[in-house]
Amino acid sequence: MTTSGRRRAEADEYTEYVRSRMVQWRRTAYLMCGDWDRGDDILQRVLTELYRNWARARQADNPDALVRTMLLRRLIDERRLRWTGVRLGTALPDVPTAATDPTDRITLVGALRQVPPRQRAALVLRYFQDLSVEETAQAMGCSAGTVKSQTAKGLATLRTLLTPSLTGN
Repeated sequence: MTTSGRRRAEADEYTEYVRSRMVQWRRTAYLMCGDWDRGDDILQRVLTELYRNWARARQADNPDALVRTMLLRRLIDERRLRWTGVRLGTALPDVPTAATDPTDRITLVGALRQVPPRQRAALVLRYFQDLSVEETAQAMGCSAGTVKSQTAKGLATLRTLLTPSLTGN
């Protein structure tokens, strides 16, 4: 295979990989930062970095874990970066869900925004991404005990924030 043919095959492989996971990554970024535009911007930076390093990334034992870690680190560091407001899409993808009161989702996301970043990351990875404690620890670059404590603290914070809303007080 020629060099240009190999590059084209790698680019196609990258494109297919990203397409198959974009919806999940975008939602994760949104839940972690609480803002679609900021989440899209952060995800775009991660995808650019992933593309530049695709030859190495595609050989990883678990490319999904690598991208999750890249996304998480970028989300945690994003406060130090200047936000440019890049938009990746105009609307949420259509995904069937159980009928719920729309205000519940708004209330939950609003409360999640108030949870400290590492606690929020632990909650999103554990309960939204459905990662194990060990997988979450690997993605966050910390111990399993830290994940457990950050998750417990995050849940306690959410309960405190949501209890007045749920009781109408």
